[in-house]
Amino acid sequence: MVATLRLKLHRSGTRVGTVSENFDVEQDIRTRVAWLYFIEGLTQDKIAQILNMTRARVIRTLAACREDGTVQIRVTTQQSHCIELERKLESAYGLERAVVIAKPQDGSKIGAMIGAATGAYLQDILTDGMTVGLGWGRTLSSSLPHIAPRSFNKMTVVSLLGGLTRAALFNPSEFAWRFADRLGAECLIMAAPVFAPDSRTRDALINHEGLNDIFKHALKLDLAIVSVGDLSPNSAMSRYGLVDREDIATLLKAGAVGDILCRFVDADGNVLNHPLNDRVISADPQMLRSSRKIILASGGWEKTSAIKSGLKMLKPAILITDVDVAETLAG
Repeated sequence: MVATLRLKLHRSGTRVGTVSENFDVEQDIRTRVAWLYFIEGLTQDKIAQILNMTRARVIRTLAACREDGTVQIRVTTQQSHCIELERKLESAYGLERAVVIAKPQDGSKIGAMIGAATGAYLQDILTDGMTVGLGWGRTLSSSLPHIAPRSFNKMTVVSLLGGLTRAALFNPSEFAWRFADRLGAECLIMAAPVFAPDSRTRDALINHEGLNDIFKHALKLDLAIVSVGDLSPNSAMSRYGLVDREDIATLLKAGAVGDILCRFVDADGNVLNHPLNDRVISADPQMLRSSRKIILASGGWEKTSAIKSGLKMLKPAILITDVDVAETLAG
């Protein structure tokens, strides 16, 4: 297995003996620590001695380097079985690219690993002038540490659904803002709850000038990045109290296999005719098919049916998933 390390050097733009107003002391320390550890191969104790800091601070700094993108480590080889599955998925679903991650020792890490693969993929395709639409969830949020902070020209990030009141870390609005901030982009957020109290309120909100403008942006995306949800007891819908047990029971009875942008869908990739869908404030997933490119990033055996539904509905160019889901999809 081969690992590739990327070190993003901090450049102050100053001459020796001068101090710039924009000089970032903390970033300079991170870069020095990262260089000494990853490039020169010095021990943490030796780095602490050279930079006159404690070993504990060196350890914290190295962790921060991975978090903020100063240091990025990519595994550049894959198991042959994963590669074989990628080719099968590309052929079966007309994908431009499939990325299949190996099964982790800890099954709870699947979302984080798919997020890491998503971030690594985005590193290579994000460009100036893009309009990027974002879904939400733990998996997509996990991509952020794997996207190096940069400053793109005229990039716009659009949150494709309203906000949540109980999921601060994975809130669609919070995720979109953090994604945009990392890339120096403008951010458009749906300033409304993802579930309105009733359909009349929902219709009034989406026809508001501010939200209506966001929906117009959603029709002309260069890139849409979405995940899917399931209806299991451990799903985000259940965990954050977005739907109760009675709602889930009626959804399952109606044929729901999961959700895309909080719109409940059946196995054939259709948005269900269900009262909950009449209250959702989000872009219609079917609208995303006008995007130049769609990335569907999701995994976990419990989401297999929802992922298959997403493939039928969205016709994504890119699928990023895990080996267990890939084996089922590939037949």
